Amino acid sequence: MPEKKEYEMIAMPMIAMRGIVLFPNMILHFDVGRRKSIAAVEEVMKGNRTIFLASQINVEEDEIKTENINKIGVVAEVRQVLKSKGDTIRVLVEGKYRAKLLDVVDDGLFLVANTQEFPLKELRPKRSVLCDALMRTVKDLFNEYTYLVPKMPKELIVKAFSMDDPAQLGEFLAGNLNIDIEDKQAILEESNYVKRLEMLAGILENENNILGVEKDIYEKVKEQIDQNQREYYLREQLKAINEELGEGENVQDEAENYKKKIEAAGVEGEVKQKLLEEVARLYKMPYNSQEASVIRGYLDTCIALPWNVKTEEKIDIAKAKKQLDKNHYGLEKVKERILELLAVRKLQPYIKGQIICLVGPPGVGKTSIAKDIAAAMGRKYTRISLGGMKDESDIRGHRKTYIGAMPGRIMNAVKLAGSKNALILLDEIDKMGNDFRGDPASAMLEVLDPEQNYAFRDHYIEVPFDLSDVLFITTANDASTIPGPLYDRMEVIELASYTREEKFQIAKKHLVKKEMKRHGLNSKTLKITDDALYAIADYYTREAGVRNFERIIGSLCRKAAKKIVGEEAEKVTINGNNITDFLGVKKFRPETIEKNDAVGLVNGLAWTSVGGDMLQVEVAILDGSGKIELTGNLGDVMKESARTAISYVRSCTEKYGIEHDFYKTKDIHIHVPEGAVPKDGPSAGVTLTTAIISALSGIPVRRDVAMTGEVTLRGRVLAIGGLREKTMAAYRAGVKTVLIPEENLPDLEEVDPVVKAAITFVPAKEVETVLETALLKPAVSSKDNSFMEEISLLGHEHDNKTVNIQ
Repeated sequence: MPEKKEYEMIAMPMIAMRGIVLFPNMILHFDVGRRKSIAAVEEVMKGNRTIFLASQINVEEDEIKTENINKIGVVAEVRQVLKSKGDTIRVLVEGKYRAKLLDVVDDGLFLVANTQEFPLKELRPKRSVLCDALMRTVKDLFNEYTYLVPKMPKELIVKAFSMDDPAQLGEFLAGNLNIDIEDKQAILEESNYVKRLEMLAGILENENNILGVEKDIYEKVKEQIDQNQREYYLREQLKAINEELGEGENVQDEAENYKKKIEAAGVEGEVKQKLLEEVARLYKMPYNSQEASVIRGYLDTCIALPWNVKTEEKIDIAKAKKQLDKNHYGLEKVKERILELLAVRKLQPYIKGQIICLVGPPGVGKTSIAKDIAAAMGRKYTRISLGGMKDESDIRGHRKTYIGAMPGRIMNAVKLAGSKNALILLDEIDKMGNDFRGDPASAMLEVLDPEQNYAFRDHYIEVPFDLSDVLFITTANDASTIPGPLYDRMEVIELASYTREEKFQIAKKHLVKKEMKRHGLNSKTLKITDDALYAIADYYTREAGVRNFERIIGSLCRKAAKKIVGEEAEKVTINGNNITDFLGVKKFRPETIEKNDAVGLVNGLAWTSVGGDMLQVEVAILDGSGKIELTGNLGDVMKESARTAISYVRSCTEKYGIEHDFYKTKDIHIHVPEGAVPKDGPSAGVTLTTAIISALSGIPVRRDVAMTGEVTLRGRVLAIGGLREKTMAAYRAGVKTVLIPEENLPDLEEVDPVVKAAITFVPAKEVETVLETALLKPAVSSKDNSFMEEISLLGHEHDNKTVNIQ
């Protein structure tokens, strides 16, 4: 086995190269700029021109350090040195052989390297099947490389393919290929020529893959650029044609502007695709065409919608309560429910499905409550009036293909609000109709269903819009006219009509100040006293709300302004005594009880859309053949109550001293005054029964007693509604005792405290309790005289006790 040859150590100047790796037999020129490197070149030019070149590991470091220089480099001969601009020189070198860096000495001017020759393991490589296969593979990969890099010099390609020495082939290709410095250094350091070829094959394979992808990308980009240039050329031609035709406007520029607006709107997915399709159609149309106008209107409408615009909710419960109390007197339950809604929204801002329906008579403040809710939540507010709406397209919009098409009122309200989470008031939802054009109430089902409205599709917009963030509040006067499926989607909050006292407080605290400011008056020029406000409520208005009340106060302000401007007075005072001088005669007579107790005349209580009313029932008994006459514009239910009352009276004739055959020998005429006003409902049952028994028995009815309740054939008293309004009417008329069904006792909590303090309430489970309280003298019964003596005095204890709610 031959001994390993030992090479002597040779000292020579060196240059640490940055980003360059030199191979043996390779000619290379590069710039030298560092002071020590220039000094090294100048030194070797004085002698044999031999210099050691090694690449720097970290190319970013300017200072040369031994540990930052690769240990394997190349000894080269400096062939040429040229002066460059500035302080740099250009050097041309030729690599001679590989050398190993043993040590570096810095003599102050330049670096001196102690090197030792580092040849291949086999100076004369032996050819083998593996070696030949690797050479073919490398040449094939290089051939593919030259195809992907078309600017490769031809002489370099020819020389590479003509090489037959594997060692030279590896060094030649590694030195001339544009590969990473680390890969070049690794090949230079490898002493086995077969492994060099393997490394080179792997590097070429990777480079070819990268270059192939780059070429594909380049071709796609070039194709796209060519297409854009073609489109630009065609658009410029179209622009010139339009100018020649005198159309003047550039549809293409307009379409580009629409594209920018769509991007700015932040729409995504289906919406963006649809809008861009419409823009593409606009590209191809003449400016003045009708279809282009339709597309412009559609795009303008869609872009104006708040697809991603929301207002930030800032809910302050204390502030909201203060605002509600300031703007609305009474309505405690309604305010409490609104505050509960706000509290839940503060704890869970993303809660869905809260749709509130405010039901109450006109003028009680439904719309203003919705405005206060929007202000308390920090949301945009908009209102949609649904009264009289008959066309489904008013909700869903029209197809944009129709002339004059537009979006529905829901989308239009969202657009006007400019916020995706606005509060939208759907006013008068109970007054929607339907005809051959569709049923708008059915279209509202999707709008008010949180499980569906997150993807609401308006016929005009055609793409889904998320309405789940919108807070819908609806109002209605009569909940019974709202379709069942629609009613089921809403939480109903009842707003009762205002009582006399509430109207007075609202007028005193709000309406008078508002109207005086509106008419340029103040407390120094006009004074409206409390008794004047009570007089307006009693004699000039009959309504559930306060709209007419406000109009009358406005009328007083105008008349006072006339007197002041006409210098008839410096200050006008309006009170209960002189109010007729301003408003004329009283329009409504006061509701008062009769001066004397009467037979067959009973005070009933009724609920109307403008509040409670005292309804007197009169019964006259005439000789006849048993006919029953009902007058007073009574409805079917009230007529049935009268017949039920007569049947009950026939079952207790002996107890009240009534002829047992009165239904054969007497005609009964039942009349309810104010015949022009329709009357219906079951709650007058006890009133009719008491009046009939009083008329047949001749027993007078107490004038200071009023009653309400439905009666059955067996004399049971059933519950009624509207107790709050009915009791206020009794209080207004001066009634001292009110008979109510026992089942309505819990409803007394809603009765005004002033009314509860002035009236004695008697709960009745049977008609007998009503008769014992209302009739002046007790019924005569041979069977139980002792019992009748016990109940002869009102207020004594018995089975149905009298309750006085203070």
